[in-house]
Amino acid sequence: LKSGIDILVGTPGRIKDHIQNNKLELSSVKHVVLDEVDHMLDMGFAEQVEEILGFAYKKGSENNPQTLLFSATCPRWVYDVAKKYMKDEYEQIDLIGKKTQRTATTVEHLAIQCRSSQRAGVLGDIIQVYSGSQGRTIVFCETKKEANELAMNASLKQDAQSLHGDIPQKQREITLKGFRNGVFEVLIATNVAARGLDIPEVDLVIQCSPPK
Repeated sequence: LKSGIDILVGTPGRIKDHIQNNKLELSSVKHVVLDEVDHMLDMGFAEQVEEILGFAYKKGSENNPQTLLFSATCPRWVYDVAKKYMKDEYEQIDLIGKKTQRTATTVEHLAIQCRSSQRAGVLGDIIQVYSGSQGRTIVFCETKKEANELAMNASLKQDAQSLHGDIPQKQREITLKGFRNGVFEVLIATNVAARGLDIPEVDLVIQCSPPK
């Protein structure tokens, strides 16, 4: 930072710290990118983001940075935010169109009804049938406790490990690396793994309950 940089990638809290400690000066910023803007502004970061942008934007100025907002979902309020930070003639690029969602045509969707007490056994059978002994499976749970319990359940015939917010970042990285490399076949995770994972070898994704 001291010797000058071209691109800064950071979380709102950390960037704000550097600004407050006079280690970062944003008046000459040319481009601002907000990634995952729907989550970023929905998870209580809105105030921090607005404060940071206040250092780079001048009201009514023609020289404000070019602003790019990326979002997997675009609720109405995302567009309201866009209007606030973008010029009137901003462009909206929509990869989904009028459909509310678009899933890959190569993916088959199945719903299976079972009692909570039978779930581990049913999961074990489903993984065996649809993923085999070599394929990779991600199982999504609502809670950390649920993820831990399922990972240790004897009904799962495959090696399984859990991934959630209570696991330190370093261990999470080791777990993900092991999953990618086929050290174990089943990753049981909370929504900490719901975004940004790219593991082409995954054959099967299971939601333990209807996703919210």
